[in-house]
Amino acid sequence: MFPEVVRQALWALRRNPLRSLLTMLGIVWGIVSVTLLMAYGTSFRSIILDSFLAFGRGAVIAWPGTTSEQAGGERAGKRVQFEKADLEAIRQEATLVKTVCMETVRFRAISRGDRLANTAIRGVCPEYGEMRNEKPSQGRWISSEDLLERRRVVFLGARLREKLFGGRPAVGEEVIIQGVVFTVLGVMDLKMQDSNYFTSDDESAFIPYNTAAELWDARYASVLVFEPVERRFESAAMQQVRAAVAKRQRYSPGDRRAIQMFGREEFRPVIDGITLGLQFLLLFIGALTLGIGGVGVMNIMLVSVNERVREIGLRRALGARRWHIRAQVLSETLLLTLLGGAIGFLLCPLLSAAIGPLPLLSAAHEDPTGKADIHLTISLTTMAVSTAILMLVGVLSGLLPALRASRLDPVVALRYE
Repeated sequence: MFPEVVRQALWALRRNPLRSLLTMLGIVWGIVSVTLLMAYGTSFRSIILDSFLAFGRGAVIAWPGTTSEQAGGERAGKRVQFEKADLEAIRQEATLVKTVCMETVRFRAISRGDRLANTAIRGVCPEYGEMRNEKPSQGRWISSEDLLERRRVVFLGARLREKLFGGRPAVGEEVIIQGVVFTVLGVMDLKMQDSNYFTSDDESAFIPYNTAAELWDARYASVLVFEPVERRFESAAMQQVRAAVAKRQRYSPGDRRAIQMFGREEFRPVIDGITLGLQFLLLFIGALTLGIGGVGVMNIMLVSVNERVREIGLRRALGARRWHIRAQVLSETLLLTLLGGAIGFLLCPLLSAAIGPLPLLSAAHEDPTGKADIHLTISLTTMAVSTAILMLVGVLSGLLPALRASRLDPVVALRYE
């Protein structure tokens, strides 16, 4: 039965090939709109999330401040300073903190031959690299051995490497920081981060904390960097760090001005809301465009039903049931819709390649690779959602014509002129 219904549907479409083709164009444009807009939204969300997470997937930065509350006999206005004893206190008492590291920063000159840059020299621990998502494109990150042996090694940000070495390899070469020779052990991959502190990681040089202590007084850290055991415990981990430092330095743990912290999870709902909202908006616009194409299909099928009233009456007189008529009209509508959708799906990769990358963040980050631009990649998920919307539009477009055709009175239909 089903093959016969499909055969009749194909025959009905071939009777008016030009009309069928013009009707399909609305579906073709609609499915192209849905698919490409979804691809745009997915790529946009991916890039924004990557730039958000480039700062560090769970890193929290703590800045020392001054106390604003009098507690434990200590006066208000006391300056808080981070030192090694605070680090040990956090490790012992802050059970929700996975990793903690002291960071000391000074702006110093770093040179290679006649090339010079004045930038942030950051003394850090080995765990800092994973917390802050510092991925090497060449060489490696600072190791525990580098820290323990106070090796004079440096890890360069991508833009800093470009300033000092141009297009030449940097790993294994020497640079001079504050009159001391350092060996380059690694170079960072270009980092598309949406926020930073002190200066961009791409412009920074990273050295072992103990080595930094030989160049300047690093008894007191510039900041503390820590990571909670899970991102959902970020707020609780912040409170534990505040409490551990406050207990050792004898001030109120509830004093927010004593330590200021910047975490990422409090901003994650905002980022998700913006990106997901844009994705749904683009999906709605594409679905609306496809729906307009579906209205065109419905109108054409209503015209087709009016042209075939006597034929439908004859079928009913010969024994066809109402559901036979509904099935035939629905199958014609779905066939018309699916053919248009198939053409649209074939056009999508061609249009995507023709359009190419769309500018977003690469220009701001001076990235010649274009990896932070929007790429209209047609994924299986995008195809599946587009197909589901297409089927829904097809069914809804054929429902009214199918009901109208099935409700025709056979006697009246046979006498229709």
